[in-house]
Amino acid sequence: MGLLKSFVTVGTPFASMLIYVFYIGYQKRSRIYRLSQQGVAMPDGWSWWFGHLLVLDQKLEKLPHDANVHIAMEDMIKDYEDTGYFLMDYWPVFEPVLMAFSPEISAQVSSKQDLLKPPSQEESFKPMVGGPSLITMIGTPWKFWRSLFSSGFSPSHMLSLVPGLVDTMDVFCERLLDNVDGDIFYLDDMAMPCRASTCPLSEYYSRLAFLLESSNPSEPAKASNPMVPWAFHGYFHQKELQKRFNEMKEERATNSSYQRKTAKSVIALAIEEHISQKHKDSEETFEDLDLDAQFADIAANQIRMFLFAGNDTTATTFVYTFHLLSQNPSSLDKLRKEHDGVFKSELDAGDQLRKEPALIIQCRYTLAVIKETLRLFPPASAIRDGTAGISVVDGKGNLVPTENLNVTAVHHYVHVHPRFWPRARDFIPERWLVEPRHELYPTSPTTSYRPFEHGPRNCIAQTLVNNELRVAVIMTARKFDIKPAYDEWDSRRSEREGTWTRTMRTLCLKGEEPKTVLGERAYQTARSGAHPADRYPCRVSLANP
Repeated sequence: MGLLKSFVTVGTPFASMLIYVFYIGYQKRSRIYRLSQQGVAMPDGWSWWFGHLLVLDQKLEKLPHDANVHIAMEDMIKDYEDTGYFLMDYWPVFEPVLMAFSPEISAQVSSKQDLLKPPSQEESFKPMVGGPSLITMIGTPWKFWRSLFSSGFSPSHMLSLVPGLVDTMDVFCERLLDNVDGDIFYLDDMAMPCRASTCPLSEYYSRLAFLLESSNPSEPAKASNPMVPWAFHGYFHQKELQKRFNEMKEERATNSSYQRKTAKSVIALAIEEHISQKHKDSEETFEDLDLDAQFADIAANQIRMFLFAGNDTTATTFVYTFHLLSQNPSSLDKLRKEHDGVFKSELDAGDQLRKEPALIIQCRYTLAVIKETLRLFPPASAIRDGTAGISVVDGKGNLVPTENLNVTAVHHYVHVHPRFWPRARDFIPERWLVEPRHELYPTSPTTSYRPFEHGPRNCIAQTLVNNELRVAVIMTARKFDIKPAYDEWDSRRSEREGTWTRTMRTLCLKGEEPKTVLGERAYQTARSGAHPADRYPCRVSLANP
C-alpha cells in the first residue's frame, strides 16, 4: 500500500506534466497543420511529432558542423521563389518561423507593419547585454533611448571621430606588420580587439578595451565559454557611470555658464539628459542629485549592447572585405588607385585623415566595396514577432497570417535574390556606382539591400560602421596583401588528428566533414555576427616590399 501511494505521489505530477506537454504540442502542431491546409508555403517532411526539425537536421548534415543555419536552406529558397517565404516549424526548440527572403515581405515586416521584436530576444541577449536594450526594447522605453542616442550618432559627430579611428588603425597596422612574412595567424581574432577600441560609447572605452584584451584565458576556455570576458561588464560600467555622473553634475553645479557640448559620447549624452531631467523634476541642487539605479542599469545595458553588436558585425565585415579583395585582384587594384588619387603618393593616409576627416567621403569606390561585402556576407538577419490580425502579402498576392509565428528576414538571401540583383552571386562593387538605368543597377535598392535594416528600428550606428570600415580599408589596402591560408591550415589540422580518428576513417566508420559551403571555405558560421570559418587563418605580406 505504501509503495502504491509513493508511486501515485511521484507519478501524478509527472503524468500531469506529460499530458500538459502533449496538449501544448498538439495545439502548436494543429496550428501549423491548419496553416498548411490554408495554402501557407511549407517544405515537405513536416510531421506531427517533429515538425521540421528532422528536415533541418538532414540539411545540416550536409554542411560543416558550425555553418550558419540559414545556409542550410539554400535549396528550399529556390523552391519558393514565387512566394518569397516559407514556414519552418521548429517547436519546441524555437517558435515556428516564417522565413522571408523577398525584399517586399522584408519591407512589410520592418517598415509597413513594423512588427515588434520577439520577447525571446531579450533572454537570448541577456548574457551579453544584461537586460533591456535598444535591441529588445519596445514602445515608450525604446523611443526614449533611441531619441536620446540619435544626436550622438549624427553624421557630423561621426566624422569628428575619424582621427580617433585613425589612431586605432595605426595600432592595428603595427600588429599586421608584426605578422608580415610570418606564420599563419587569425585575422578574425585580430580584428575584434581593434574594433572594440574604436566604439565611441564613452570617454573610458579605451580602458574597457584594454581590460578585455588583457583578460587572456586559455584557448580552450575561450572556445567553450566565449562570454567569460563579459562577466565583469555590469560592475565596471556601473562604477564608471557613477564616476562620470559625479563629474558632470559637479561641472553643472560650479559652472553657471555651462552649455551642452555638441560632440560627446552617446553615454555622456544620456547622463547629461538624466541630470537635466532630475534637476527639473526636483528641488534638489545639482550637488545633491543621485544617479538613479534603474537608469544606471539600463545605461550599462546600452553600453554592452553597442559593444557587443558593433564588435561582432564590424569586425566580421572587415575580415570579409579583405577576403573578397584577395579573390578579386582587379577590384583591389581599383581600390588602391582610388586611394592614390585621394591621398596622392602617401602610403600612410593617417595624417591626412586626421587633418581632413571628410576625405573619406571622396573614397566612393571604397564605400562600394564595403557595401558589396555587406551584401554578400551580411552579419545578421532580422527577426520580428508575429501579431494577431497582421498578415503579410506574399509574392503571389496571398495574405499570410503572422499570429503565433516569428518572422525572419533572411538578409543572406534577400541580398542575392536574382529578381533584384543582376549577377547576384558575383562581387561587383561597380553596381553601387552606376546610374539607375544601368544593367548592374539593383531593382529597388532601398528594400533589397538591408544589412542595417530599414524602418524605425534600423541600425542607429550605420554611419559609424561605414566610417570605421572606410578608415580601416584606406589605411591597410595599399600597405598589405592579406591572403587566406585555409589549405595550409587544413593540412596542419589533418596532421594533428589522433590515431583513433585516423583508424575510424580508415575503417570508413567516420567520414570527412564538409569544409566548404556553396564552394566557399570562409563560410559564415553560427557564431554571433556570422564570423568566418575557423577565425580566418591567413598570411600577410607587404604590398610594396
